[in-house]
Amino acid sequence: MTIETQFDSNYRKVLVAARRARQLQGGSHALVASQSNKVCRIAQDEINAGKISYVKTATEVQKPLIEGPAVPILLS
Repeated sequence: MTIETQFDSNYRKVLVAARRARQLQGGSHALVASQSNKVCRIAQDEINAGKISYVKTATEVQKPLIEGPAVPILLS
């Protein structure tokens, strides 16, 4: 498990911002002064200021095992 401060993709940055926005909406205090009252924008400002980090676990992605025949996809 490592603590990351740089984002490896825009998708991860959006996920972290969304989670932080939910925390702010739930009553957490902002870590930076912002000109906006919107929690999404405040979360983005905190990320841009370097105040937000995230934990990256070292678990490997595993494909689920499918037993038996696969489900057919019908196209019409």
